[in-house]
Amino acid sequence: MLGPSPQTSCHLAQSKHDRLSRLDSGSSNSSSADSYSDRLLSRTSSYTRRESRLSSLSKPEQEDTVVKDYKKLYEEALTENEKLKAKLQEAQLELTEVKAQLEKATQKQERISDKSSMLEMEKREKRALERKVSEMEEELKVLTELKSDNQRLKDENGALIRVISKLSK
Repeated sequence: MLGPSPQTSCHLAQSKHDRLSRLDSGSSNSSSADSYSDRLLSRTSSYTRRESRLSSLSKPEQEDTVVKDYKKLYEEALTENEKLKAKLQEAQLELTEVKAQLEKATQKQERISDKSSMLEMEKREKRALERKVSEMEEELKVLTELKSDNQRLKDENGALIRVISKLSK
């Protein structure tokens, strides 16, 4: 095999020179030490990430387990969804039953309140009728007294007419 071509070695030397010049220009800043260490850390972490990606790509059997894990997770999620759907349906049925019971109780309460209001109205009407009856009884007493007075006056009038007729003979 041949060594690196002159063009490639020139390119490598140029890129190395660029890196060094960037490091030198970065160190001349006021926060050069901080930025330099930050850059080193970011480069290190990017290298670490690249290595982990490369190692994961080089292991196809690991992908199979990941795919199986995803499939297993998917199936677990489906079963959980089915369980939740069943619970939701049960809750909806229970809600419907409770609504029906509430409606029945409300109707019963309305009927009871209607009955109680009817009873209250009937009680008021009964009291009014009792007052009316007592007033009519009083009027009846007065009427019988008036009838007896009227009869007495008729009798007196008849007696006076007879006396006058005897006197006039």
